[in-house]
Amino acid sequence: MNRDLTTGNVAKTLLLFAGPMIAGNLLQQFYNIADTLIVGKFLGAEAMAAVGTAYTLMTFLTSILIGLCMGSGSVFSYYYGKKDFVKMQSCMRAAFGMIGGITILVDLLSFALVDPILTLLRIPAEILEQMRLYVLIIFAGICFIFLYNYFSYLLRALGNSVVPLYFLGGTSILNVALDLLFVAVFGWGIGGAAAATVFSQAVSGLGIGIYTWKKEPLLRKAWQQKARKKGERQEAMREIVRFSFAASIQQSVMNFGILMIQGLVNSFGVAVMAAFTAAVKIDSFAYMPAQEFGNAFSLYVSQNYGAGKMDRVKKGAARAMAISMAFCLVVSVLVFGFAKYLMLLFVSPSETEIIQIGVGYLRVEGAFYCGIGILFLLYAFYRGVNRPEMSLILTIVSLGTRVLLAYLLAPMPSVGVQGIWWAIPIGWFLADAAGIAYLIGWIKKKGERDVRTF
Repeated sequence: MNRDLTTGNVAKTLLLFAGPMIAGNLLQQFYNIADTLIVGKFLGAEAMAAVGTAYTLMTFLTSILIGLCMGSGSVFSYYYGKKDFVKMQSCMRAAFGMIGGITILVDLLSFALVDPILTLLRIPAEILEQMRLYVLIIFAGICFIFLYNYFSYLLRALGNSVVPLYFLGGTSILNVALDLLFVAVFGWGIGGAAAATVFSQAVSGLGIGIYTWKKEPLLRKAWQQKARKKGERQEAMREIVRFSFAASIQQSVMNFGILMIQGLVNSFGVAVMAAFTAAVKIDSFAYMPAQEFGNAFSLYVSQNYGAGKMDRVKKGAARAMAISMAFCLVVSVLVFGFAKYLMLLFVSPSETEIIQIGVGYLRVEGAFYCGIGILFLLYAFYRGVNRPEMSLILTIVSLGTRVLLAYLLAPMPSVGVQGIWWAIPIGWFLADAAGIAYLIGWIKKKGERDVRTF
């Protein structure tokens, strides 16, 4: 199932590679939506608010590990395109050991600091105990999240985006089934929803690990090869650290900013929290295909950059921009026009205040999805051409603007929570401008003939 991204029609190659990645995450988003629906319908608005806030927290914590795996995947893809399999195998070993150690540390700190974290998030007293129980159970699945993402990014670096889809899709369906069993049938409450998630994560993480070990000789050879010289091991580790930490910091900064926004939202009370929880689920679902398409584009760029095929990189960038913008325009129209009906999927028609707040959020964000679509492609391009630090800078620009404006505008009586909503697309477009200006300036300074040294 491995696909060579350095040959064939550019648009077709991108779409065939990106398709399973998008499908897998659509299934994951369906699960997230189903989880929220089940909790909201059977346990009420307070439980839904608790799960929504916990989701934001877990997205931040796991983004550290996902970023590390994503950055490592770029290195794997580069050496796979370059056909330097010995160096690739050294990097695979280095990445697994480093990210595995960080996973253990993150898990231990999460359990130890759970109460300070909940205090920082300004959780309302009426949902504090539910939130605490939910996250304590969810923390147990962090190690399985590492396993799934390490092996899925390894497989994608080899051009195989289909197998991760099978595992992600299958366990998402399992998760929904267990949610219904534990919450609706057994009546285990919010703890049952958390247990269903952890069990499903274990199946996906262990399952894809066993599959990759059995099916990919590159992985087995990575552990069977004799120890290399100390200098070579250190070089592999330095490369993994550079890419992985840049991507991890990017992901964690992004989600820390979202976590800070969540804290600000929480200060407006349970109604705003519930509306934000439902609207963010819809929002994430709407632009997720553009995000996953960007991740696929990054691995496409890495393979072709490693192979020295800069013409395919340029053609890929043009095709990717056209595809992403067409998708974002369609989704913007749908979300803006059907915002109320989308909110009604999560909230009872009688909850008019929650619906009104959620519609306000979706109509602001939904009008500007092209902004985040461009940003995802910029992140991907800079990771793919060995400039992961630039992706981090763009994230800081986007999130810094978002958080700063939100905290400045929200306290104003005439603006209120709308200030939080408007800060988000403003941050996207400022980062887009910075990323495009940097690229144009670099091309003018260096000349296109030097692009391979980027």
